[in-house]
Amino acid sequence: MPTARGPMDVKIEAESPFLERDGLKLNRNVVRKVFSGDMVGSSEAQMIAALTATPGSAGYVAIEHFSGSVGGRSGSFVLQHRGVMNRGDALLEVTIVPDSGTGELAGISGTLEIHNEEGQHSYVLDYELA
Repeated sequence: MPTARGPMDVKIEAESPFLERDGLKLNRNVVRKVFSGDMVGSSEAQMIAALTATPGSAGYVAIEHFSGSVGGRSGSFVLQHRGVMNRGDALLEVTIVPDSGTGELAGISGTLEIHNEEGQHSYVLDYELA
């Protein structure tokens, strides 16, 4: 399975919570990324997040559209995010939506890991092209 790696720049535009009740906050964010390395391009995501009253516990879901190239092949695809934090322990699953690939990325499948070390973001995309 091929792997794409590299840095990415992440910008988050957070909106005010649309619901605040019983110690919970729900809000929507727009997340824009610029990828370099083995993935070259940009993406935009719509994210819905839930913050609890317990420090380090939260959850989010997002749909992200990437446009650019992976391993020298150009096109676009959609990523689906599911993130959960349980008192600081994080679980993040990011999967390419089946049949969302276009252009030379048609038929792409795989998963994306996101790393954040001291504010510096990077990615690892394990993918296959049909």
